Amino acid sequence: MQGLAVILFPVLLMLFALSMERVEVRLRQLSVREQEVEEFLDQASGDEVATLAHDGMPHALQRFQNRRMPRRRGSSGRTVSRIHPGRA
Repeated sequence: MQGLAVILFPVLLMLFALSMERVEVRLRQLSVREQEVEEFLDQASGDEVATLAHDGMPHALQRFQNRRMPRRRGSSGRTVSRIHPGRA
């Protein structure tokens, strides 16, 4: 029984470490830099603060950045903004 524990413990430990690495990568992609948060809190409009309260920081920051960046014109003449695919 002890031999089985000696063999399984390192394997389980490595699997746990690999799964935590995957979690860390996902969290790192979702995180927002401190500088972006400070800039948002200093310059956000009331609508952007409401978006923060309702949808969370990533959506509010995206809305804030869209407002600050000049909009580009697409080849069809329509206004193109920086919105993630699949989001309205």
